[in-house]
Amino acid sequence: MTEYTSILTSTRGRVGWITLHRPEALNALNSTLVDELAHAASAFDADDAVGCIVLTGSEKAFAAGADIKEMEGKSSRDMAMQNPFVGLEAFSRVRTPVVAAVAGYALGGGCELAMTCDIILAADTARFGQPEITLGVIPGLGGTQRLPRAVGYYKAAELVLTGRMMDAAEAERAGLVSRVVPAADLLAEAEKVAETIAAKSLPVVYAAKEALRASLETTAAEGLRFEKQVFSSLFALDDQKEGMAAFREKRSANFTHR
Repeated sequence: MTEYTSILTSTRGRVGWITLHRPEALNALNSTLVDELAHAASAFDADDAVGCIVLTGSEKAFAAGADIKEMEGKSSRDMAMQNPFVGLEAFSRVRTPVVAAVAGYALGGGCELAMTCDIILAADTARFGQPEITLGVIPGLGGTQRLPRAVGYYKAAELVLTGRMMDAAEAERAGLVSRVVPAADLLAEAEKVAETIAAKSLPVVYAAKEALRASLETTAAEGLRFEKQVFSSLFALDDQKEGMAAFREKRSANFTHR
């Protein structure tokens, strides 16, 4: 098993777990952490025995932002040519659904990282925001693009232009998070959601995620055509036959991921 310095990984049943682990820096995202995150997620993604991934941090911080100490002295050319966060692009492309379990601070790059996931479960202690403008820059890991899609232009503009934080309740009302749960229940609830997803047919889950992501990247007409094509293609699977037979026979489906 690969040894990491900035994350912890484990597997429980069909669920892969990744925990950001830079407690001395409130899990701030540096190049090492991002590279390790991408590597671990890609390894889980390549494993047919993993049907869902949970990404979490600590009680105090999911990730408090990008590592300012690492970035401060860099030039424009450095950021363009070296791109210390290129691993987040790889992370965002994994086929396996990712559940973010967010407690504490999810600011700047931490908020952007959560938004690359498919489901965001927030503890009632969670705080979200894009405070980059207070540092003399703008969000650079998707905040100006994903946040408006999640919460609408006007809410996103207020957050990005003022740098203020919002609590979990406001984030849920705005549509940024899937659900808010008591902090003490966060990981158990994330495990329950992940196990529910992982129990489904893996190729069908991949297809559902791809179709959902297409809704953010295409016109409605193109998305509907894509959905129809994918829907039809799934009738070639053994799991489609099993799922519908199980429904008719009033029993639980026994998916073989074929």
